Amino acid sequence: MNYARSTLIAALCIAVSACSNSGSKATTASAGGSPAAITKTIGVSIQNREAQFYQDMEAGMRSEAAKYGYALTVVDANRDNSVQQSQVEDFITKKVDAIVLTPYDSTAIGSAIAEANRANIPVFTADIASVSKQGHVVAHIASDNIQGGMQAGELICQAVGKAGTVAIIDEPEVTSVQDRVKGFRKALATHCPGVMVVADVDAGGQRDKAASDMGDILQSHKHLSGVFGINDDSALGALTAVKAAGLTGKIAIVGYDATPEARAAIKAGQMYGDAIQYPEKIGAMTIDTIHDYFAGKKEPYLVKVGVGSYTKADASKAP
Repeated sequence: MNYARSTLIAALCIAVSACSNSGSKATTASAGGSPAAITKTIGVSIQNREAQFYQDMEAGMRSEAAKYGYALTVVDANRDNSVQQSQVEDFITKKVDAIVLTPYDSTAIGSAIAEANRANIPVFTADIASVSKQGHVVAHIASDNIQGGMQAGELICQAVGKAGTVAIIDEPEVTSVQDRVKGFRKALATHCPGVMVVADVDAGGQRDKAASDMGDILQSHKHLSGVFGINDDSALGALTAVKAAGLTGKIAIVGYDATPEARAAIKAGQMYGDAIQYPEKIGAMTIDTIHDYFAGKKEPYLVKVGVGSYTKADASKAP
């Protein structure tokens, strides 16, 4: 009798303990403010978390992940492929349910993707694609960068006219930038074939390097008409050199991203305009794509997000 009673009490304790454990499951706030149980964990490695673009993209991811009850573990690769490789290995060790990468090195990242594949963890890329023959990426979510490059080219044509000389402040090892430059050159050939590209330099997407390179370009090309910076750090770096040369307003500067600082420069007439991306939308659509994958839906490999343009006329409309 005592043995039966002890067994019953032990069983009840186990049941109560189980209920207690399930009741203490971690939660995350949903978009509406009510808590949602965390059902999946997604590891995100961003190549440069200090960039405003990636901060906005992360915000879009976090907002959308909260709707589904997904937890995000976001880390900064600090523009270092070996760091990013290690971060993927750490995600694998932690057994995350999916991995999102914005690769710093689009070729070298393949081995890390292949390692995640072997661990049966799906990999997605956002903004920058992998071009490696190694590893399988479920889907790539990014701006339509060829379209964006064409927007930038059309802005240069509007600013410069039918003839002139322009420079490109480039970052050619990045796949998204390759598409931007391709679109830019296509727009020049279509809309202002008399405008010639006389310099195409690799500033690595960094403002200080862009300023230095632009200074060199101005020395070599005294009558430069315009410059296309493949991101706003490149464009703002070019602006620094243009200001130092006393040529503000005389050289049309077009950037890419329309960050707050670039918008202020456009409003002040120091830059002509920008191709404008929507990083928060890229982030949200990345999480939506992962959610569909978890639900068993077959996703297209490429998920494109449209790109617009931003000029002084748009700045004047802003509150």
